[in-house]
Amino acid sequence: MSAEHHNHSHSHTSNKKVLAVSFFIIMGYMLVEIIGGWLTGSLALLSDAGHMFSDALALGLSLLAFKFGEKAVNARQTFGYKRVEILFALFNGLTLIGIALFIIIEAVERFNNPPEVASAGMLAVSAIGLLVNIIVAWYMLKNSDTEGNINMKSAYLHVLGDLLGSVGAIAAALLIMAFGWTLADPIVSILVSLLIARSGLDVLQNTLHILMQGAPKYIDQAALAAEIQAVPQVLGVHDLHLWTLTSDRHLLSAHLVLDGATTVAQAQSVRQTVERLIQAKGIAHVTLQIDAQNHAHGDSLYCHSEQNAHEHRH
Repeated sequence: MSAEHHNHSHSHTSNKKVLAVSFFIIMGYMLVEIIGGWLTGSLALLSDAGHMFSDALALGLSLLAFKFGEKAVNARQTFGYKRVEILFALFNGLTLIGIALFIIIEAVERFNNPPEVASAGMLAVSAIGLLVNIIVAWYMLKNSDTEGNINMKSAYLHVLGDLLGSVGAIAAALLIMAFGWTLADPIVSILVSLLIARSGLDVLQNTLHILMQGAPKYIDQAALAAEIQAVPQVLGVHDLHLWTLTSDRHLLSAHLVLDGATTVAQAQSVRQTVERLIQAKGIAHVTLQIDAQNHAHGDSLYCHSEQNAHEHRH
């Protein structure tokens, strides 16, 4: 267990370092894109800069979330502050959607009145932007937990969306240079915005599931209940609750039915066996209540509180 904890804290430290380095790179290049977009008159560049600003914000907030998450457990917050990561990831998802909508509205305006775009300057700035984004995305993928940690994943999606923005700006610049097709600028901006909005919706869906105390999707609860019931001396399992505190921390509580004649020492041994079985599934925090056969909670795997609220208080 301690080795697993060590790995987790190591990945936590590397996540923070990756966020800090990425934040400064993106902030620096965002300023270049804002100036470049303003000088060349390119919406694709300005939208990329706007997205880079949201990247920098996302990275800064994710960093702040990890800092918050380190705060100690106290009487006011008995789970600590880990859930802050999910709230910030939710905000990141909302900013992705907000930026996408803003760019689409601006692009629609441009269809009626396409401005002159200095495409050579636009090409140069967007090409360097692409390089910066590729470096940051690769650095994040290699050195941080972009899959398991939703906070890191939402920050990484911002950078990927940004990378698409740079590809789009390059494509638009080339189309304007080759065919004088100024509408390429707003069209590319809209396509990139739709991809950015898609990432935002994905993050929102995952974070809302966690905030609604949803169960981790990878755990087959019926199979888990069957495994628990297969443990010797376990007669039944009911009132199961399974939820996620933050990306990599899942919790479970349940009632185990044992023979009423079982001694406390025997019951403890059975409980420890079941606990180990559950923890092997990646559920770190397990709370089990022992019941005798004559319990009054019903045998349903899940607690239907409105039916038995009078006899079973949560």
